[in-house]
Amino acid sequence: MSKIGLTTTVPVEVIYAAGDTPVDLNNIFISDTREAMLRIEEAELAGYPRNVCGWIKGLYATALKSPEIKKIVAVTQGDCSNTHALMETWEEEGIEIVPFAFPYDRDGDMLRLQLEKLITALGTTWDQVREQKVRLDQIRQLAWEIDCLTWEENKVRGFENHLYLVSCSDFNGDPEGFARDLEGFIAEAKEREPLNLKFKGRKKRELRLGFMGVPPIMPDLYNFLEEHGARVVFNEVQRQFSMPFATEDIVEQYQLYTYPYNVFGRIEDVAREAERRQLDGLIHYTQSFCYRQIEDLIVRRRLDYPILNLEGENPTGLDARSKMRLESFLQMLRD
Repeated sequence: MSKIGLTTTVPVEVIYAAGDTPVDLNNIFISDTREAMLRIEEAELAGYPRNVCGWIKGLYATALKSPEIKKIVAVTQGDCSNTHALMETWEEEGIEIVPFAFPYDRDGDMLRLQLEKLITALGTTWDQVREQKVRLDQIRQLAWEIDCLTWEENKVRGFENHLYLVSCSDFNGDPEGFARDLEGFIAEAKEREPLNLKFKGRKKRELRLGFMGVPPIMPDLYNFLEEHGARVVFNEVQRQFSMPFATEDIVEQYQLYTYPYNVFGRIEDVAREAERRQLDGLIHYTQSFCYRQIEDLIVRRRLDYPILNLEGENPTGLDARSKMRLESFLQMLRD
């Protein structure tokens, strides 16, 4: 059994079917914000330009700081174009790269071919992959329950929702252990009184927000919002990591998964969930130097909700400008 790094969510069933352990490098990188900034500095010292996404630099250095990771499944289509150069710099350091591509048009035959190639590369079979899908889907259902406790029963905070859903990318490398963590949290959350955050003693109900975009590089965002009477009850991409689809077909599962494909499918998902969860507004998060910033103009045209575009660069926490913009946005929603 070996540890295999991930650059983003991939068909993790294949890795478990091969008897290996997936490690989402994003989660390792951001788990300690002080160490995360050091990883970015290390990448820049190695030669990465300053005007490159902080996540890419963090992933590069995190993998090199993890000697047990000798192989990485990297997504060449459906995530970030910078991943191509990231793969090459890893390969230069002796790390084996296994490419995986989500077809832009969601073509089922092309996706099946990519799964077939991944299965062959890791030395497993379709039957073993299907067995792992059954195993992991049972754990995903627990994550879906946490999501429901967030927006239906109002017993889960925004960061808690983010943390458990984003961890579905690799199940923390231990599906059964992760399942126990989920079950323990669900039992504890059910005993809570429903949340109704107040701001400066006001009696008005809390603001219900949606978070659209990649998981933020500054996780203190959630606590800042709650200190100002607003709670994130919808984390778009994190929820997608939990594969919230009732299907037994693994190819269809990764076709329904919206993140790797065009923005229009993501917008449909956000619009549907925004109505279901009765959102007051949306935060569209984009990473500095990321092409997804361009998509904000489409998001604003297609979603009939108040939207704040929030940009993040480094894992140093919210800066003063971002805090002021968030405060102004929340005040606008209240008014």
